[in-house]
Amino acid sequence: MGSLTSDPAFLATTFGVIDFETTTPAGHPAQPIEVAVLALRYEQEGGWVEAGRTTSLIRPPEFAPVTSADTAQSGLSPEQFTTAPAPSEALGALDRRFAADNRYLLVAQHAATEANVIHHQREHCPRLARIDYLDTIPLAKRLVPGLENYKLDTLLAHFSIPRPADRHRAYADVDVTAQVFVRLIDAADRAGDLHDLAALVKVAGRTAKANLPTQEHLFDL
Repeated sequence: MGSLTSDPAFLATTFGVIDFETTTPAGHPAQPIEVAVLALRYEQEGGWVEAGRTTSLIRPPEFAPVTSADTAQSGLSPEQFTTAPAPSEALGALDRRFAADNRYLLVAQHAATEANVIHHQREHCPRLARIDYLDTIPLAKRLVPGLENYKLDTLLAHFSIPRPADRHRAYADVDVTAQVFVRLIDAADRAGDLHDLAALVKVAGRTAKANLPTQEHLFDL
């Protein structure tokens, strides 16, 4: 491969491809009902290796029930959440999978969606809330110009990645997003203009909200 995947910082990073399914109650931020993460590392001798994966349903609060529209999109029904863990339990367990002394970047299709969910749930996953992101959309725009749009299904079609039957389940979307990410990194290596992790972050990086400076008010009104 090229210089990007030879960069020591790239090799030292674990890329956590993440996806949430949510409900969208009026007057409230999106509430997570399912999460999946697929961790990937690149090894110079063996290429991409899976470093772990996890998925969990998450019981929504009473003000954000699973609706018929949610069921139509994801196939998830309210009955499936009867014994699902609460956000504190599900996201707390996920948070503990991220070791304090490892270097991570989260990878997502339209990362702002995942970033908002995590930020609103940050009390349950403080370590996860401080991990920055790579967004596959700006990366794809840089490396695969000229597509009609950069939705996940469009990228799957472009890279001839089969659309999963359970599309819009977190574990399925994570799997295909990871495949898109790997294809994009391969394209970046072949193009040769993203020489290291810093260049990759400059194109596709997004700062976690917990890492942004607090805005001070100039005036108290």
